[in-house]
Amino acid sequence: MADMKENERMAASAKKSGARSGEAAGEQRVLADEAIARDARALSEQLKAMRERLFPPASMKSLRAFSSGEAAKLIGVSDGYLRQLSLAGEGPQPETGIGGRRFYSLADINALRRHLAEQALAKGNQAKARSYLPHRDTARGEHLQVISVTNFKGGSGKTTSAVHLAQYLALTGHRVLAVDLDPQASLSALFGYQPELDLTGNDTLYGAIRYDDQVQPLSDIIRGTYFAGVDLVPGNIELQEFEHMTPQALARRQNGQDAGPLFFARIQAALQTVEADYDVVVIDCPPQLGYLTLSALCASTSVIVTVHPQMLDVASMNQFLFMTADLLAVVREAGGTLNFDFLRYLVTRFEPNDGPQAQIVGFMRSLFGERVLTSPMLKSTAVSDAGLTKQTLYEVGRENFTRTTYDRAVEAMSAVNGEIEALIHAAWGR
Repeated sequence: MADMKENERMAASAKKSGARSGEAAGEQRVLADEAIARDARALSEQLKAMRERLFPPASMKSLRAFSSGEAAKLIGVSDGYLRQLSLAGEGPQPETGIGGRRFYSLADINALRRHLAEQALAKGNQAKARSYLPHRDTARGEHLQVISVTNFKGGSGKTTSAVHLAQYLALTGHRVLAVDLDPQASLSALFGYQPELDLTGNDTLYGAIRYDDQVQPLSDIIRGTYFAGVDLVPGNIELQEFEHMTPQALARRQNGQDAGPLFFARIQAALQTVEADYDVVVIDCPPQLGYLTLSALCASTSVIVTVHPQMLDVASMNQFLFMTADLLAVVREAGGTLNFDFLRYLVTRFEPNDGPQAQIVGFMRSLFGERVLTSPMLKSTAVSDAGLTKQTLYEVGRENFTRTTYDRAVEAMSAVNGEIEALIHAAWGR
């Protein structure tokens, strides 16, 4: 009897202890949720403080001025010719620094391009005018070029590639719309936006492609940036709503309750409303093959697939290509149009002295031929160091690095983007 009572006492104690453990576990779960939210708020405040330190006085990014030599190279004239224009009072006048050094903003450079193009046109030299101002000519059938930069494996250099491509095209005189389609909003961060502070509702592309009556014109969502020639459609977690709402919209369509554009046509329809304002749209796709990515691919005239030359990344890309082909075939059967001007694989974070990486790149070139861009994006400390202050290679000054490191990184990056620019111009028949 004593043993039975002892057993009952121990069982009751264990039950009571278990209840306390369950309460503690429940409390721990609640505390974990609160801790994550607390960490998010703390990180957001620190990022805000960092932005205020880096980009005073308005806490917004600004682009550095370019030396006369840099400006001349971007425009395609000699430094001496720019000096002559300045002395003659033609075009915008540069800022003058110590020792009479002349500096131009990117807006000044674009104004000089327009001035020189007008002069060339007045002389009947259309080819020269186009070399200064390479805007697409709709009268000659040059269509809006929409380039999706994609891969569903994180760390492939997708956002880095997209932002440098958008900025390079702007530096060479094109009118660019950068679209951040990634809920993580890294592209937006590089253009100076902190999503949880600077964006509210309907501030992303979702606002223009949503299925309800709160849809907004894309022109109301587009924001100007500090980088002259680049406008931005920012991103944040709101974009994920498109992945949740699309299945519901498809179900309504089956029941005859929704007659709007199918999901794969919605980005294309939104871009068509602003295409007159741009030459090129660069879309930074999310690292997943969902409705957003499929809609972006259907809106695209060209696609860049980023590939880090490691065997696991190549194997992952293989699955990405299989899945993309299958899904796009379904889209085509549903009436989607899929005609790319070019599809290219861009090797990213490449280390030329790494034997295995070089072998993988060689393997890709033997397999895909010219569809692998000739120039790889090199792994460089200059790119990562610039990223610490939310900047790109085209924004930071040469004085912030050793000359060889900076020049090597910029030369490699511009070789990649110059190759893509040539493909764009070829698609326009130039």
